Amino acid sequence: MSALLNLSKSVTQGFKPGCLMIAATALSPLKALRPNVKKSKKYEQIVASVRAIGLVEPPVVYPDFDRPGFYFILDGHLRIEAAKDLHIDEIECLISTDDETYTYNKRINRLSAVQDHKMIVRAVEHGVPEERIAEALGISISTIRRRFRLLNGICEEAAVRLADKPCPMKIFEILKQMKPLRQMEAAELMIGQKNFSPVFATAILEATPLNQRTEFAKPKLTNSGSAEQMARMERELAVLQTQIKSAEDTYGPDVLHLTVMKNYLTTLLQNAAIVRWLAKNFPDYLNEFQKITELTRLPG
Repeated sequence: MSALLNLSKSVTQGFKPGCLMIAATALSPLKALRPNVKKSKKYEQIVASVRAIGLVEPPVVYPDFDRPGFYFILDGHLRIEAAKDLHIDEIECLISTDDETYTYNKRINRLSAVQDHKMIVRAVEHGVPEERIAEALGISISTIRRRFRLLNGICEEAAVRLADKPCPMKIFEILKQMKPLRQMEAAELMIGQKNFSPVFATAILEATPLNQRTEFAKPKLTNSGSAEQMARMERELAVLQTQIKSAEDTYGPDVLHLTVMKNYLTTLLQNAAIVRWLAKNFPDYLNEFQKITELTRLPG
């Protein structure tokens, strides 16, 4: 217990307690924005959000000790730029005790479609009008409604599997044309191949038998040969996925065994008597042992 108390005393705080209102003119960026960044849809959404509800997450800044009262921007360059464009004179900021910018740039994590859907559902359940959500996100009300209904017709197991995956909305519209069990199989195929494109999802749909489709599905392929080819491709993908998974599970132990083996054989072949005996009795083994000791990287 005392060790834990001593450890807690030695841990330094990453931020100063509370936020500080800082003049926008006193905030200096550590990187230059791309020339066309203000023309992007993402920037327009940020501006719309700041205009509608203000800065939800305060930017992170670090004091400029050469210029008292001035700060470097560690995280939130676009939010601060949007606030300046909206003529906001003071910005509430979080003061960092470390000037490390790598952490913020490395931990960027875009919202997946499912997470976006849950955020909108939560906002609507709390009584936020659709119009205000659309204004804050800079998108149309019809898009808000589409995202709100994103998981209607999607089985829970498939939704959980794809919750943190970079799936566009189109993927879920395609999955709704399949029955629950087939949705789970499709989700596993996309995850296994790390392919979340609508084209790949459409290919899976085309290979889906009619009895595994919903009544809303509209099969496009009329050529039975093409359908059989798609079904065969899907089976091959499933086998390949299993092989890849097996390789991933054994890769670590295999590399460890090879490393230990290489070090052992290197030591063994430093004994001249052993090398002579192997050369006389098992020359093929000696040749292979020497190849292993000379490895500097894994083949392929």
